[in-house]
Amino acid sequence: MSGDIARLIEIMAALRTPQTGCPWDLEQDFRSIAPYTVEEAYEVADAIERGDLDDLRDELGDLLLQVVFHARMAQEQGVFAFPDVVAAICDKLIRRHPHVFGDGAGLSAEGVMAQWDEIKAAERAAKRGRNDSPAPASLLDGVPLALPALTRAVKLQQKASKVGFDWNNAAHVMDKIREETEEIAAELDAAAVDPKLVEEEIGDLLFVVTNLARHAKVDPEQALRGANAKFERRFHHIERRLVEMGSSAEDASLDQMEALWVEAKRLEKL
Repeated sequence: MSGDIARLIEIMAALRTPQTGCPWDLEQDFRSIAPYTVEEAYEVADAIERGDLDDLRDELGDLLLQVVFHARMAQEQGVFAFPDVVAAICDKLIRRHPHVFGDGAGLSAEGVMAQWDEIKAAERAAKRGRNDSPAPASLLDGVPLALPALTRAVKLQQKASKVGFDWNNAAHVMDKIREETEEIAAELDAAAVDPKLVEEEIGDLLFVVTNLARHAKVDPEQALRGANAKFERRFHHIERRLVEMGSSAEDASLDQMEALWVEAKRLEKL
């Protein structure tokens, strides 16, 4: 195992070696590689969603490459290296699991989560101290801007909920959803539609729908991925049936496609 990791680190170093390395790899920096890192994480999630464990193995390797790539660039700048990354996560896991590695045994799942939040808050305070940041601490600190918008919305809502800033139940969220849809309708019915106001109102609606998912204990990212997959599956049915009928989506009428959509829904229930 350690030999394989060492080999991967050596390969990355060779790719980044001036004159003899790969021209593309040598041109990259943290910012240019970051989108690939996010993309690889999504591909890991996609392999899990599809239940393809062979693909999952490959995608995890691609994600590991991203970690090694970033670590190599940091090493070149004399900041840290791959062993420092491993040491940091090992220390963090032990620090955040005193119920396993310390004297906190016997905690419930809820107790573990409460303890986790306390430890993370202490870590954030220590980090602010190291950075000499004059900015006041916020309950919403630590939610990365780069997260998918739905995921970030959930995390922001969860943090606010810890101090009671939340709806009491899903029924209250449903009332808010109806209110937001009425506001969108009003904007769309205005004599002069303001695209920015419509965008803002739709954003409010999405944020509240995310809150509904949270109250229903549903992952909105997962729910939307499922809806996307269902749409693709049914639209593919429309395309196949149109080909069988000697037609295509480009030539078919909306009524034809709607009838085939209903057919796809019916077949899924059989």
